[in-house]
Amino acid sequence: MTTIDPGLRRLALGTLLAAFRGPVAPDWARGLTAEGLAGFTLFGYNVETPEQLAALTASLREIRPSVLLAIDEEGGDVTRLAHATGSPYPGNAALGAAGDVDATRAIYRSIGLDLAALGININLAPTVDVNSADDNPVIGTRSFGADPTLVAAHTAAAVAGLQEARVAACAKHFPGHGDTVADSHTELPTVDVPLDVLRTRELPPFEAAIGAGARTVMTAHIRVPALTGDDPATFSPAVLHDLLRGEFGFTGAVITDALEMKGAAVAAGGIAPAAVRALAAGADLLCIGADVDADLVEEIVTEIVAAVADGRLSPDRLADAAGRNAALATWTAQPAVPGPVDPSLPDVVARQAIRIDGSVDGLDLTGPLMVQLGSASNIAEGRVPWGLGGFLPHADLIHVAAAEVTAQALCDRAGTRPIILVGRHIHRFPASRALAEALAAGHPTVIVELGWPSSSWLPAGARAFIRTHGATQPLAKAAAALLKP
Repeated sequence: MTTIDPGLRRLALGTLLAAFRGPVAPDWARGLTAEGLAGFTLFGYNVETPEQLAALTASLREIRPSVLLAIDEEGGDVTRLAHATGSPYPGNAALGAAGDVDATRAIYRSIGLDLAALGININLAPTVDVNSADDNPVIGTRSFGADPTLVAAHTAAAVAGLQEARVAACAKHFPGHGDTVADSHTELPTVDVPLDVLRTRELPPFEAAIGAGARTVMTAHIRVPALTGDDPATFSPAVLHDLLRGEFGFTGAVITDALEMKGAAVAAGGIAPAAVRALAAGADLLCIGADVDADLVEEIVTEIVAAVADGRLSPDRLADAAGRNAALATWTAQPAVPGPVDPSLPDVVARQAIRIDGSVDGLDLTGPLMVQLGSASNIAEGRVPWGLGGFLPHADLIHVAAAEVTAQALCDRAGTRPIILVGRHIHRFPASRALAEALAAGHPTVIVELGWPSSSWLPAGARAFIRTHGATQPLAKAAAALLKP
């Protein structure tokens, strides 16, 4: 059995964000924390109550105060703290639609304070991708919008707000995941555009994040042939070293997107080889993923140490990565900037974010038929409750799969009552789109879009088309307020 040099082992551990299931850290996680593991990413399966989560993070800090604890709390459709109820914040697309950068800064500061109170010191947010593809299956409402200038302005505000709470912001997904129609959780997407397009469309928000002092930037598992060739950006020195470090002057920690994702693991031949390639390219903090155990951590550590021995990875590069992560932990230990929190702001922003074409005037909304279309969640979102039902108890709510029901059947059930059709990303799914168009053409119908709204699809004949720019609680409540009798 080969003996691993303890110094190299500790350096390798200092680059890893592991994960574990359940509300209490298992013994292996506690042991690795003591040995120098950089930290953990927390998921919905770690969150039961605020008190439980605070106790979990405190138990790890008792072992090593500098442990990094990260979470995906985007304040929108991706939430871990509120995975059982839906986020109490509006989300990026709504913040972009509302157009108030001061509100964005305040909302993100509030999110940061929530996290800091629970012992979490890295928020894997904001998503700063410019969502230029309406059919993007994984970004959508996680983006501030489709305009690079708008996204850049809100990115800077979000970074500043989070970090006022002394929670490190993470601008993701570098160099830009917005112009894809594939999901890097399941495949390797390609953004095949010239460098000048990247510079004018994808990159300005990242420059804004760095200018605002973002402590971390997350890599994207996407191919950008003009920069990366056939490899994902996570494995590209041209992206992480030359562009991010060299040209943009970023000095913080580079975090990888989850290495278990197909966009990275398949390209490298496994999670452990992916870890080595990411480090060699310039990444510092390796997010392993959600499905992690002690054996996987040891496999990755062994691979990293072997890579140093056989020349695939420079020992200086490994030490540099671990050092940047340690510096990040030191920064998060400083006190937060004090300031007020306005609990009414999420509802104010939600109302400002809503767009409506047409009008509900003249409709009898005392007992409408409300039809909620089934919608699969992407892996980043997970299963989070959504819809208007809780805010419109007087409506006759039914849940349907668009491909399994006809417009005529719904019209027959509604009778003389209007129909409120509620969905997410309706335009992206042919059956949902066809059903919406058929209802709008033949029955008094209000369509409520709780996902990313298409820039070109407006269902002809609908009495009203309401777009909320997300499915979180304040947005659903704001839409429901328009539909109360």
